[in-house]
This record gives sequence, structure tokens and C-alpha cells, in this order.
Amino acid sequence: MSRIGRLPVKIPAGVQIQIEGTTVKVHGPKGELVRTFPGVLSFVREADTLQVNRSSDDRKERALHGMARALVQNMVTGVSLGFQRNLQIEGVGYRAEMKGADLVLSVGFSHPVTVKPPAGIAFTVDEKARTIQVKGFDREQVGQMAADIRHIRPPEPYKGKGLRYVGEHVRRKAGKAGKAAAAK
Repeated sequence: MSRIGRLPVKIPAGVQIQIEGTTVKVHGPKGELVRTFPGVLSFVREADTLQVNRSSDDRKERALHGMARALVQNMVTGVSLGFQRNLQIEGVGYRAEMKGADLVLSVGFSHPVTVKPPAGIAFTVDEKARTIQVKGFDREQVGQMAADIRHIRPPEPYKGKGLRYVGEHVRRKAGKAGKAAAAK
């Protein structure tokens, strides 16, 4: 049996879960998420836990079992605590600022780039630390929005300028001077 799939999902106070067949609705203080799962899975609600079960030991069902449990756990965590991804700005003259709810990036283009947040996503900018926080209750949406912002100006390998995740390691190349020194 799947090690992840057999773990029960703990339901914190303030979170309601409705199970309608294979559709799971999770409502909490941060928002509401709905997801439909394949029919081979079943959900059993006990006092303050939710258990994900499968009908057989078929290879496909075993693969779905752990994934479904992880998705339900992410839904519960998202509506109770929320998720965030942090991006770091590297480069002389590169900066980010907020205009209302929109994120405005000046990252070396001839024009500023404006990013409008979708529903359920919020941005915060720390201009002193040169960081951008992407916050929301849907983990998938937060990760995709952070990836879209990073894609505007990914870090380049020579000077490392661009937008990167906090803690991301950027492999650096030597450049022309490094090649000439290595050839001698």
C-alpha cells in the first residue's frame, strides 16, 4: 500500500470538507477549493481526519492513491494556512513595485512589465530586500504564477542578473576572459 496514500489527512479547526462521490470540496478561512478525482478512489470522513482508499492493487490505482491524498492535503493546508513562493531580484537597476494590486517590474526592458494577479493570488514587494512574495490558497496556482513571473527575466548565466527563487542556485559561466585564461 502507498506510504503516502494510507496516511490520514488531518482536518484543522475551521475547515469544512464535503464529499460528494468523487468530488471533494474544502472550505476554510482563506477560501474554497473543489477537485474531482477518478472513480476508483473513495473518501472516508471520520471525526477530524479524512482517509483516501482505493478499490484494488492495480498499478494505475496505486499511482493515483498517493497523488490524491497529497492533493487533498494541499487543499486543506491551502484553505487553512495558505502558500507562498518568494522571488529574488538580482541586477543593477532591476526593481519591483506595487501599483494597486498589480506588480510592476523594471528588469532591463525598454518598458515596465505589469503583472495582474488572478483571483486568489496576492503580491507583496519588499523593495529593501528586493524580494517578491506570491501568496494564495491554491498551491498549484501560486507555483504557476511564481514561474510566470520568473519567466519574464530568468537569471542569465554570466552575471546572474534576473528573477530567481529565493535559495535557487544559478550556475555561472566563465565568459570570454575565463576562456582565454583557461586556454593558456
